Amino acid sequence: MYLSLFIIPLIIVIGAQALVKGAYNKYKMIESKQGKTGFEVARKILDKNNLKDIHIVETKGLMSDHYDPKRKVIRLSSEVFHKNSIASISIAAHECGHAIQHKNNYPFIKIRNILVPFVNFTSKIGYVILFIGFFASLLDIAFIGLILLSTTLLFQLITLPVEFDASKRAKAILIKGQFIIKEEEIKVKSMLNAAAMTYVAALIANLLEILRLFLMLTRNR
Repeated sequence: MYLSLFIIPLIIVIGAQALVKGAYNKYKMIESKQGKTGFEVARKILDKNNLKDIHIVETKGLMSDHYDPKRKVIRLSSEVFHKNSIASISIAAHECGHAIQHKNNYPFIKIRNILVPFVNFTSKIGYVILFIGFFASLLDIAFIGLILLSTTLLFQLITLPVEFDASKRAKAILIKGQFIIKEEEIKVKSMLNAAAMTYVAALIANLLEILRLFLMLTRNR
């Protein structure tokens, strides 16, 4: 039972990573018909949404793309930044979706931003309290640690609508802005859906890990 609750989350995470990498490797080889790079698409999207103050920079790493709201910077990995593939423009548009969410005060992203420092603290201190309580046979203390760790589930749950909404915005923007043609819509959707599944997998894996720890504590009780 305990072993399966350790192995299953690992399989889920690895499977999700394989899915998104497979989609990325597939669609990075397919050039978009309009021929625009990820940088060009992102710049045009931001400018059309009155977000000219947001900079776009190249960053190292594979699929290391993200939006930094504090510095007002969209960081695109080298392949996404320079290439004009379906993968590149999909990812670039997705990150622009996050920038637009911030501009429009999208409720879930506001909640997530509020939770970030709190969850960073509780996730670190939670493990410390859990293990101290567990090894010292102070199970009530250990359960407090587990409750603190469970706040990460709330954070991940809030993250899901944020990511799905950014992908929804990305697809709509690419279609409306005529960055893609009709035949490319399904490819963009597949790329964005594969990326979103990593967040779903992370939530499920974390849920099973919390359940495993809970069962271990209740058994010892």
